[in-house]
Amino acid sequence: MAVLEEDFTLGGLVPGAGLDGLLGVEHGQKADLFLVTDRGRTVILYKVSDQKPLGCWSVKQGQTITCPAVCNFQTGEYVVVHDDKVLRIWKNEDVNLDKVFKATLSADVYRIHSVQNTEPLVLFREGAVRRLDALLAEPQQEIEAVISDEEVIKWTKLFLDSNQPVLIFVTEKHGNYFVYVQVFNPRNLCKYTLLRGEEEPVTLSFAASVNERLVTLLCLSCNGSIYETLIPLNQSKPEEKQVLVTSLLLKTNVSGSVLKGVSLAILDKDHVAVMGTSLKAPKESISVWNIKFQTLQTSKELSQGTGGQLWCYGGKLFMLHGKFLTVIPFKCEISSLAAALGKLKNIQAPGTQTVSHFVNWGTFQGDGLESQDSNNLVPLKGQSKRSSRTRRNETRSQLEDSTNKEFLSGVKDASEKHLEQQLSKFLADKRTPEFQITVGHIVTELVERCKAEPAFYPQSSLAQLVQTQGLSYSLCPDLMAVALEKRDVRLLQLCLQQFPDIPESVTCACLKVFLSIGDDSLQETNVNMDSVIGYLNFAQDEKMGKTEVVQNGFSPVLLEENNFDDKLNKLDDTMNTTLTCPVTPQKAALLNAILHSAYSETFLLSNLKDLTVQHVILFLQYLHFLYEKCSENASMTLPGPCPPTLNQIMDWICLLLDAHFTVVVMIPEAKGILASLYKFVKAQVWVYSELNKIEGSLQQLQKLHQQRNMGLYSIEVLELI
Repeated sequence: MAVLEEDFTLGGLVPGAGLDGLLGVEHGQKADLFLVTDRGRTVILYKVSDQKPLGCWSVKQGQTITCPAVCNFQTGEYVVVHDDKVLRIWKNEDVNLDKVFKATLSADVYRIHSVQNTEPLVLFREGAVRRLDALLAEPQQEIEAVISDEEVIKWTKLFLDSNQPVLIFVTEKHGNYFVYVQVFNPRNLCKYTLLRGEEEPVTLSFAASVNERLVTLLCLSCNGSIYETLIPLNQSKPEEKQVLVTSLLLKTNVSGSVLKGVSLAILDKDHVAVMGTSLKAPKESISVWNIKFQTLQTSKELSQGTGGQLWCYGGKLFMLHGKFLTVIPFKCEISSLAAALGKLKNIQAPGTQTVSHFVNWGTFQGDGLESQDSNNLVPLKGQSKRSSRTRRNETRSQLEDSTNKEFLSGVKDASEKHLEQQLSKFLADKRTPEFQITVGHIVTELVERCKAEPAFYPQSSLAQLVQTQGLSYSLCPDLMAVALEKRDVRLLQLCLQQFPDIPESVTCACLKVFLSIGDDSLQETNVNMDSVIGYLNFAQDEKMGKTEVVQNGFSPVLLEENNFDDKLNKLDDTMNTTLTCPVTPQKAALLNAILHSAYSETFLLSNLKDLTVQHVILFLQYLHFLYEKCSENASMTLPGPCPPTLNQIMDWICLLLDAHFTVVVMIPEAKGILASLYKFVKAQVWVYSELNKIEGSLQQLQKLHQQRNMGLYSIEVLELI
């Protein structure tokens, strides 16, 4: 089974890209870093987890990047080609590409390939391949023509097989396709002709994988069909004419012929992603197919259109959606017939019973099917002991499944006390392979019973099940809805800490409950206090005591140099000496669970607008208190085992101000917070500006220290300007 998770925008509008597409998306030095190259002048380095650019480099006006930038994993440098022949190499600290290393080559470059544990390879438009180091040693070396006239490279990819690089590229000439496979140990180039059927449609996209000296090439045609070609890496002689036969692997044209925006990506050995537009479905979409069982697993509509470009790296799909580079995380499970047909237990409708059917594959003889009594299985002649072990495992699974069914049947009518006792015994037993599925079924049954019986609410049992770490929001979406209805803040806190896929609307609903619940109710609630024990004094804060604040070592006097507004100073002076935590420790622990939760800024902002003004002010006051607490330490971190980070605090302050800025600036209660935040930001900007002033001098001192050769005694006078 495959799942497309919630997509997010990476870095906003891609400069110069539009629907014309990008030149490429390539891996950076680390797994979470990616280089994005547009069709104009710009290369941007993104950190996907933060959805923020870390660096941006552009060539001069009049120059055009013609080859996607890649990372040389051996040196940590970046490589790009502009104007077909000009090669540039730079590092993270470089700012101007016009001042970095430059080499003009003797032939046009088609693509630079770079993967981990091997040297980058340069593929020229005429099919020749050179190692980057050898090319840099002699940039003007003669480059031979490998492909024939009018033959054009359509697709290329570099793989590692047995730690050896394998370069594959596909060319086209007058409607005929050719495959070139370049190996390097020993160096050998093989050319193959793709044999096409009489009515085979035009091929629009290619994808490939290499495993155990066998290349699997997939071709996506304009009618949505996927063809497969197998190419053995058998070191054949290059002069031999070799023909490859394509076979139909999968028909995806369930809605008509594909017209545009077609692209193909291999997700794993059993799943492929197909992107395109069909005749009967004019809106573009991306779908995931199981090629093993020929089934559609999931799909997502791309309402803003796409240029048909698709990249796949480490569980993430990258595509140009409208004018934005969009990332869609995905998950692919091991293929089974039940998963392909959507019959897995964890996605079955509540209340239905599952009957497990076990098939003895050893009874399939030739074309016939012999049925045997499963209770009297006799090993066939020549049958391996492994088959007997398989049957024993199946019998054990049947017994475990019978036990789970018996436990589930008891959930429907057991009392809360009896249920808690039985659940403790169940969780204490050795966990079986189907433990997670069983836990999901138990939670589903309990939630359905809570809906049917308002007086029934096994709070302790639900908390135990959530703490097994085998659940997610998508597996039991109604659980948090019931907890919100019951205002069970302890269970909501556990869900926020355990579930990685909570929608932003539910997160905001939890925030409303946490902010509105009374302090008296929280005194009797067993809330997890780990996130606040490092910086809140429970005895003092319960009485709303005051905490002294040090402004990160900055003197407020320094800020007066710019004649800061007198009214703002007077308003902020009352906040500089003391600071009161606006909430109790219990409520602070609940709000910290919100700060730690994952979210997409686009969807969270719209839901934050539903907060009342009082809730916004209270949450801002708490965030301001956390910010002041961070300022007490030079490291700008809060003490304790799992406190909120400074980035989380600042992100939520920005989110609240973005969602309610017009209202907040008009409310007198918020003026003190805004003034203090303004003053802190101004102090940080002032210090950063002062550091920038002496940055050049410090660099020169460092260079002088490295260059000078001091004797036994010397006097040196340095003048800083």
